[in-house]
Amino acid sequence: MNEKIKLLIDKIKNAKSIAISGHKNPDGDSLCSALALMKIIELNFDKTATVIYDGNIPKELDRIPLRDQARFHAHLPEDAKYDLYILVDYGTRIHLGGVEHFVNDSDFVIEFDHHFNDDVVGNLCFDNTEKAAATQIVYEVAKCAKFDIDQDIIDLVTLGIITDTGNFKFARNGGVLRDAAELVDRGANMPHLVNLLNNKSRKTVLVESETVSKAEFFMHGRLAVASIRQPDYKRLDGRGELVLGLLGQIHGVEFVVLLKEQKENQIGVSIRSRHTPINQIAESLGGGGHMCAAGAVVYDGFDTVKIKVINAFKGM
Repeated sequence: MNEKIKLLIDKIKNAKSIAISGHKNPDGDSLCSALALMKIIELNFDKTATVIYDGNIPKELDRIPLRDQARFHAHLPEDAKYDLYILVDYGTRIHLGGVEHFVNDSDFVIEFDHHFNDDVVGNLCFDNTEKAAATQIVYEVAKCAKFDIDQDIIDLVTLGIITDTGNFKFARNGGVLRDAAELVDRGANMPHLVNLLNNKSRKTVLVESETVSKAEFFMHGRLAVASIRQPDYKRLDGRGELVLGLLGQIHGVEFVVLLKEQKENQIGVSIRSRHTPINQIAESLGGGGHMCAAGAVVYDGFDTVKIKVINAFKGM
């Protein structure tokens, strides 16, 4: 770790331009990791890094620290070039979206990720699949490097952990809880940060509630499948976590699937499980994720994808 941190410091010190981004349609962990690193670089190296994103940032993240400093990739010059590019929480190359050409054109790539990836993009990797959130890795490296950490960084790291663990429902080991406790001791106001995320639009809550009411149940009630067709998908802000959370609270439901018709023949599939690993199902659909929270994007007709997903659960 010490040699990797030395190289990290050297690359940041010598970079004339730095950009940071996560996966397309960033969630809380992806965006908070990027913004936390931006602030770490500013605070410890007196340099400005550009946080870039593709897709949509959910409205529930509008009130997190430094949110207004994230820039949409299409608003940057097409020929913009960065000496150093930092990737966070990106999963695999296919999730880079519109920032990929910036990554490819950069001189050196560093990554912080907690997803399994057998084809990493980074030249220098701080990856750990045992971590519940990428922000945990950012925090660990910052502590090992003895970087200065301010309140914004503490809050962003905490928010990344909160969102990627589903308010700690998906905590797989005690490490994330110990990190959260340490962050609270360092000034993270947990009730305040959770309340920052209570910022969904009315139309989003209504479409998610309606989707829950129309869910279908299979495997004697063990599998709940909810569907959002294209007209309603345009009113969905984020990934439909409310749908997944509410259906997962029903007694007897072990697996929850949310099918989102993003475009014709482009279906987003989100999968959740109480305790049985379902990441292999997501992988069979061309996606991936964590043991009990995974997903994919499948390019086929809605009804075909629905049948394929339901069949994938047979025998579980």
